[in-house]
Amino acid sequence: MERRKFLRSASVAGAGVAAATLSAPAISAGKKELVIVSTWPRDFPGLGLSAQRLAARITELSEGRITTKYFAAGERVGAFDAFDAVASGNAQAYIGADYYWKGKHPAFSFFTSVPFGMTTIEWNAWIKFMGGQALWDKLSGEFGIKALPCGATGTQMGGWFNKEVKTAADLKGLKMRIPGLGGDVMAKLGASPVSLPGGQIYENLVSGAIDATEWVGPYNDYFLKFYEAAKYYYYPGMHEPGGGLAFGMNAKWWGSLSKWEQALITAACMEEHAAQYEEAAAKNGEYLQKLINDHGVKLRQFSDEIYDSFGDASKAVFEETRAHSKLAAEIHDAYQRVLREVGGWQKIGEVAFTQQRNRVLGM
Repeated sequence: MERRKFLRSASVAGAGVAAATLSAPAISAGKKELVIVSTWPRDFPGLGLSAQRLAARITELSEGRITTKYFAAGERVGAFDAFDAVASGNAQAYIGADYYWKGKHPAFSFFTSVPFGMTTIEWNAWIKFMGGQALWDKLSGEFGIKALPCGATGTQMGGWFNKEVKTAADLKGLKMRIPGLGGDVMAKLGASPVSLPGGQIYENLVSGAIDATEWVGPYNDYFLKFYEAAKYYYYPGMHEPGGGLAFGMNAKWWGSLSKWEQALITAACMEEHAAQYEEAAAKNGEYLQKLINDHGVKLRQFSDEIYDSFGDASKAVFEETRAHSKLAAEIHDAYQRVLREVGGWQKIGEVAFTQQRNRVLGM
């Protein structure tokens, strides 16, 4: 695909400048190997290429002082085994979505996305400037992990369905691939959520093992060919309004790095975090039209009745999440407080303008 083009392209200006200002130590402590395992398939447009781009960029910025060895899902460990591989020291880092580790602690979901939660812009504000990173460190530190943001999908689509869903009753008995707290919301409405890595979704959808799936958005979804088994494509996704991805490192390995090495890895992660979000914004419109015009996909919007049901179910899910532990309650409460503060401004600023712009321009 566009992999070589991306690896040759100039970096995002802000992060590139930050990395450029880092001066290598006068005396190198020696080369380090960084083994990265991923939850994404190799060479997969969007998520997979983003992960490979980041791995290559770390080696490039360090001028070879940090040599990365990248393994896609299944090449070294299974997609859902990446966390344990890094915590145990079998690998130094993983690239994935932290809500995959909800079974270890439900609060990990807040560091990917939660139902009716923050958009990417809002989540970035929380992580970078409003205490989110400190809470992420507190949670992941309990498992021997140090995580940094390294990608963002933006607001995701609601998913692919092999039949129309007009009311909440239509969700009952539906087998749907949907991880995280979004899956718990669907369970409250009578659906059966299934957690599958990206590389296994298509075969399960085609075989009828699942009736529906969410993945990301038009650009990422197009290449998995879900349209061959499910023609109804729903929006907007309540489950991931701003999916953030993680570069999770073994905490002891992270602690062994020099300040320069830590700063370099942080800069590379921030650069790719921005690049993936911007790439999705650039390509989603194009690929949505391809899905509709070339493959007969039927675009549908969830009804207000269904969305209200999502909202009621999410309240119950959050109550259960808070009750898990003191730390879960702390993270939930901080997240919701920031959501209302930053989201309140977004409503007055960008949201109000976008609605008026689209009305005037007939968009």
